[in-house]
Amino acid sequence: MPRRPLSGSSAADAAAIGREQTRQRVIEAAIDLLTRGGRDAVTTRAVADGAGLQPPAIYRLFGDKDGLLDAVAEHGFAAFLATKHVDPDPRDPIEDLRAGWDVAVEFGLTNPALYTLMYSEPTRATSAAYKAGMEILMGRIRRLAVGGWLRVDEKLAAQIIHATARGAVLTWLSLPKDRRNPALLASLREAMVAAVTNQQPAVQAAGPAGAAHALRAALPEQTTLSSAEQHLLREWLDRLAADG
Repeated sequence: MPRRPLSGSSAADAAAIGREQTRQRVIEAAIDLLTRGGRDAVTTRAVADGAGLQPPAIYRLFGDKDGLLDAVAEHGFAAFLATKHVDPDPRDPIEDLRAGWDVAVEFGLTNPALYTLMYSEPTRATSAAYKAGMEILMGRIRRLAVGGWLRVDEKLAAQIIHATARGAVLTWLSLPKDRRNPALLASLREAMVAAVTNQQPAVQAAGPAGAAHALRAALPEQTTLSSAEQHLLREWLDRLAADG
């Protein structure tokens, strides 16, 4: 019995699926080359050969080599995102921060060439997977802030966490294998924790009432607000504290 021809939409869907499968094959070939030979090994001809295609297909799929490298980096961010564990209510927010930092560093040490590519261009911060990962990190930081553990503002905390994790990975990879001391990673992690968190929570009680109690206690020591502003703020804090 003759096969019925595909409808227009079915044919388009099949073509889109085939294109995506080919695209993934090219990305995997590029990652293989990147892992074995570094960024210089990722040429359009070598990638095409590895994927079983002609070089013009790379340009049709990715525009140019930079477009291909961006796609490889996006694949890396997605793979990194898949390793992240999200606990919306961790028993110990600081241990949760340590665990997240360890996951980031471990991914970099396991995928050195891919990790270096992922963070080599600032423009890759527009990656959807990168943004999703940042949302997870900012959630961790927000929980620290709500609990009174955060020493610095949230944006600076994110920058410190990123800088120490990247620095740990790149420094470790730059060292000869016989000079790689695991104490380096542990020390950098603890330096990060000390830089962004308090040893004891500044807010002892959870929620707005606890924060109001802490801020009300510190209010007499500040000199930024006028007397009238202090009076109004104290009234607001009294009302919030009373709810606790």
